[in-house]
Amino acid sequence: MPTNLEIKARYQSLLLAKRIATGIGARYVGTLRQTDTYFKLPSGRLKLRENDGKKFELIYYRRANAKRSRYSNYIVVPLLDATAAKQMFRWLYGVSAVVRKKRILFLYRNARIHIDSVDGLGCFVEFEVIVNRGKKQARELMSILRRSFRIDPFSLVPGSYSDLSGKK
Repeated sequence: MPTNLEIKARYQSLLLAKRIATGIGARYVGTLRQTDTYFKLPSGRLKLRENDGKKFELIYYRRANAKRSRYSNYIVVPLLDATAAKQMFRWLYGVSAVVRKKRILFLYRNARIHIDSVDGLGCFVEFEVIVNRGKKQARELMSILRRSFRIDPFSLVPGSYSDLSGKK
């Protein structure tokens, strides 16, 4: 399974986050409307992601809920028939939460910078550093991103958006 190092934090301004991302030389990829349907599992997380109603992925990941950077093991499976897949997983596991968000995506080195406006929850930034050059490099890049965006340790969020929303 691939691994990344990630954090999620509440953030005061999407505009400020975009300015910082641009200022450090991150490449703007696009703005997505995403709907994540989370399914109930005994361990790990499974979600079906709909990107702008055009691209669909099944994402499974395991990571600790912690108010610090944490490693996550994940697998992403592209889907052709999201409706059937969603119904099948709904029958098999049940739905624990549905999260809707607008995501502004930037890439910086081997990191994804997500600037999110989550329905009912507010503004967040999320950094996902792909561990493809070793854990030391991932930690160093995470440190650079945290400093650049001035992430306050008190703003860190330990879980996923589904934990915060808890709604269907």
